[in-house]
Amino acid sequence: MSFHDVRFPIEISRGASGGPERRTDVVVLGSGHEERNARWADSRRRYNAGYGVRSLDDLNQVIAFFEARRGQLYGFRWRDPMDWKSCLPSATPSATDVELGIGDAATDTFALVKPYVSGAHSWTRDVRKPIIETLQVAVDGTLQSPATAYVFDDGTGAIVFQQGHVPDVGQIVTAGFAFDVPVRFDTDTLEINLSHFHAGSIPSIPIAEVRL
Repeated sequence: MSFHDVRFPIEISRGASGGPERRTDVVVLGSGHEERNARWADSRRRYNAGYGVRSLDDLNQVIAFFEARRGQLYGFRWRDPMDWKSCLPSATPSATDVELGIGDAATDTFALVKPYVSGAHSWTRDVRKPIIETLQVAVDGTLQSPATAYVFDDGTGAIVFQQGHVPDVGQIVTAGFAFDVPVRFDTDTLEINLSHFHAGSIPSIPIAEVRL
């Protein structure tokens, strides 16, 4: 998939609206009971960047970004202001935030993930676009050195341990990071009416998550 490794202007995405979307079929039976079936195993994020546009200069940035991505053609990075860390929004990522797996002395690749837990139930999200400078990895609580102990494979979204640093049997691999969402514009047309904009109308700039 064509992807530009560039981030949408944060000052605009910070004011955007949106969040996770799921697809569920709901059939109401004659008895009033329901049959429900999940069409998607994983959620997908959708946003409207228009709510973050506050000035004509903001609009100019969005138009330039839209043209450089050729509309829907190229994906890009998006900072979700509500969900962009392996930890709580008020905290700083640490190397023990998220468990990635348990070593077996042979497996050298561990995918980055973020779990969402509520009670006895949870869902795990794949994280494909971490912010590399924030990425920290630990094995049994011991911080690992990037490049020396491991590298990040951008193609697969996984940590790959180097020879001699593969986690041993029973060792717990953890990580902490900030991350972006891979997205694209969900339109090939930006319809912006300046008279409406000056009157306070919000332009619609739909953004959709893409699966890499």
